[in-house]
Amino acid sequence: MSGARERHEHDHEHPHDREHSREHPTGLKGFLYGLFVPHTHDAAGSIDDTLEASAEGVRAVKISLFVLLGTSVLQLLVVLISGSVALLADTIHNFSDALTAIPLWIAFVLGRRGASRRYTFGLGRAEDLAGLFIVAVVALSAVVAAWQSVDRLIDPQPLHNVWWVAAAGVIGFAGNEAVAVYRIRVGQRIGSAALVADGVHARTDGFTSLAVLAGALGAMLGFPMADPIVGILISVAIIVLLWGTVRSIGGRLMDAIEPELLDRVTGVLVAVPGIARVDRLQVRWVGHRLQGAAIVSVDATTTAAASTIVRDAHRALADELPNLDDFVIAQT
Repeated sequence: MSGARERHEHDHEHPHDREHSREHPTGLKGFLYGLFVPHTHDAAGSIDDTLEASAEGVRAVKISLFVLLGTSVLQLLVVLISGSVALLADTIHNFSDALTAIPLWIAFVLGRRGASRRYTFGLGRAEDLAGLFIVAVVALSAVVAAWQSVDRLIDPQPLHNVWWVAAAGVIGFAGNEAVAVYRIRVGQRIGSAALVADGVHARTDGFTSLAVLAGALGAMLGFPMADPIVGILISVAIIVLLWGTVRSIGGRLMDAIEPELLDRVTGVLVAVPGIARVDRLQVRWVGHRLQGAAIVSVDATTTAAASTIVRDAHRALADELPNLDDFVIAQT
């Protein structure tokens, strides 16, 4: 099952929508969960055309690239007039975060290419490879920022224009949050885990930018060493938060799939009249698209009837999962 498909609109509530609402916490915990662990794949609402989805992804990384570059330039100007290593650490990280848009951009462009005799599944895995590059760049930025902060602890330097430092921290937060909201929304719309993860990464960067305020306030209160200490804390926070991205990308490279998505596919198949049970099911992400295979037991007395049941199953899956590129169904 591949190629363009019709988009089906639903006005009624699906059972999986109710189940999903029960899975996530509420209150303050739910608020924090929504900020830092947003639902990655709203498959029922994802864009169902590969080229359209990739174009949306390219547009998102272009815009976020220029926004973060602008933020970094403004912060760098303040670094030059203030000498703040906490702000320098944040500026380096924001600049590296802007650069992570480039491999994602390349990955979305490569993902538009169809399968070939050499790459029979297409080039969707380029998104996962871009994720590895993102991890390397972010880790390097954390090391550089930590080195600068430690050097300032050993050889203290006066901090100037403290109010400008505080303002630059706010600018860093605003720029990162704007990029985070945009990346996450587009990533959810097209079903791209890499883009959603990069959006969450930008959001955490925004909160580390606010930490620069702590260093500035410390200097105002007569504790200038707060600035390099905050710089070190920002570097540690980057490494800690990076672990979640490493796990996510590693899971993708190992063909990990969300259990709730597997349950949804199973539910769709067993709801098709004539399918008695699902004996085997495999689903995986290739970039922001889905592929899978299943062996099902059908209640059919003729080959023609069994073929009709399989066609109905394909149609039901296309309805439920618009970003499903290919799904092979075998019958027993």
